[in-house]
Amino acid sequence: MSNNVHILNLAAYEAPEVIETKKDDWVTYGDSNSYYDFLINSYKNSATNNAIINNVSRLVYGKGLSALDASKKANEYAQMMTLFSPEDLKKVILDYKMLGQGAFQIHYDKGHKKIIKAMHIPVQLLASEKCDEYGNINGYYYSDNWEDTRKYIPKRIPAFGTSREKVEVLCFKNYTPSMKYYGVVDYQGCLPYCTLEEEIADYLINEVQTGFSARTIVNMNSGIPTEEQQQLISNKIIDKLTGSRGQKVIVAFNADETNKTTVESLPLGDAPEHYEFLSSECLRKIMLGHQITSPLLFGIANANGFSSNADELKNSSILYSNMVIKPMQEKIIDVLDQILAHNGIALKLYFKTLQPLEFTDHDKIEDEEVKEEETGYSFSKDNEEKEYNLDDMIAEIGQDVPDNWLLVDESEVDYDNEENLDAIIEKANSPKSLLSKAYEFVSTGVARSNAKSKQDITVDGIKFFTRYRYKGKPANSKTRDFCSKMLSSNKIYRKEDIMQMRTKPVNKGWGAKGADTYSIWLYKGGGSCNHFWQREVYVQFEDAGLNIKDPRNKPKATDASIAKLEKYGYYTNKGKMMNGDQVNQKPRTMKNRGFLEPKEFTTPI
Repeated sequence: MSNNVHILNLAAYEAPEVIETKKDDWVTYGDSNSYYDFLINSYKNSATNNAIINNVSRLVYGKGLSALDASKKANEYAQMMTLFSPEDLKKVILDYKMLGQGAFQIHYDKGHKKIIKAMHIPVQLLASEKCDEYGNINGYYYSDNWEDTRKYIPKRIPAFGTSREKVEVLCFKNYTPSMKYYGVVDYQGCLPYCTLEEEIADYLINEVQTGFSARTIVNMNSGIPTEEQQQLISNKIIDKLTGSRGQKVIVAFNADETNKTTVESLPLGDAPEHYEFLSSECLRKIMLGHQITSPLLFGIANANGFSSNADELKNSSILYSNMVIKPMQEKIIDVLDQILAHNGIALKLYFKTLQPLEFTDHDKIEDEEVKEEETGYSFSKDNEEKEYNLDDMIAEIGQDVPDNWLLVDESEVDYDNEENLDAIIEKANSPKSLLSKAYEFVSTGVARSNAKSKQDITVDGIKFFTRYRYKGKPANSKTRDFCSKMLSSNKIYRKEDIMQMRTKPVNKGWGAKGADTYSIWLYKGGGSCNHFWQREVYVQFEDAGLNIKDPRNKPKATDASIAKLEKYGYYTNKGKMMNGDQVNQKPRTMKNRGFLEPKEFTTPI
């Protein structure tokens, strides 16, 4: 019997296949790396899949990459920011979510001693090199078109850390059992529904555009041509009459009208309800595949609307962040740490959260840095979005010395011993410490001139206050506005307030590469600045009944207070508090005068 009836089926979903051939040195993900094209088409053509991938990528990147110890390691932080641009990070994150893999192209200096740039490279243009006898992948092949490797010859690029070449590739992926070369996407289980959603859209578009029923028979009553001619005519008719790739038309070839093919019509009477069910099922299964804890996270309200689902949204947001977003962020940060480690840089990296603050579970977190690490949000009032300038900052956080405070010690800040001081305070604050009853201090990141500092302390009923004053070369006509105002105001500041100055543009243009914000604690007025921070320790004796306003009591009070501080190890280096190299060092005396690169100077500042 002649096969003169052609039934054109919907496109079928196919699982990924890794293609390894003897003739090639590379291994493709599907024939000609075609599985990447399938994933990209699922991203482009499935509305639900597209929205989820876009939003998850945004949540992972958040408000950008930062480091908890940026102020303490300003030079390393500046180097990190030059290595990874926001756009490259966003692209790598999108690849990682959409394709299950991400890749950086690593560029080295001439001596291969340092990495000078880590840039995005499209994963779909890479194919893994066959692994060596030890199972290691030592390189990747790059081609602009894997379907035509004769014209677009694949170029080998060594894997990260395997060569001395100027460019290497660092590729990372999800672990998948039985997959040696490539990683499966985390939404693999819902890909058939992405395909189904795409097919539904194509079908409905075809219905609207052509009005040609998908259950139509075209009868050709002028004789039965050859098999080859039948196929050619069928394809032409389908291309002309249908707009869907589904090919749902039956084409029959008959000897004459009396012998035409007869097919019973099976109309779909409840078509709207049928397609609504399919669409809803696709939405539900795609969200399940992406581990979406609640549709509210992506702006899809349920029958009760948004207002009555605050608890659901809050709990879902926390759960989704912990189960999906943070693991992805940790994976990417691990990769960034590998790159930074080559340059001898170690930072506590994190992505600033994009979630609303009210949905962040921070109620039980006391320490400001821990809050920032856990939530990706700075809780300082000084971080609020508002117009802010140096005058505002001085008025808000600057402090005049109270009348009942006696200065017992002053010295240029030495940053080397700052961590020793913090360790003493932390130990004293421990509930198990015998000194805990003697030390009383409150840590706060809120900028207030009358707020207590982490370095405030009470010893045997006597209160001590550690503050910092901006000192150095007197202002003249060439002095920067920042330095002039800081000197003329002659205020004292808590260390917490100085650290928070890095978040606001109080000295615009003097950060790394012209940035508006930078560490004022380390770099004062910027490159070539002639100023430094002076530590001043004050004592308040009112509670102890000693009148420090009487000049006769000042020497006695000073000696007594220093003795008490030394008793608890608060003082070091012959009675002088120490803080560290960069803090007591004028930028003018630093390497390159405090700039990233050497500069020529005509006049001192």
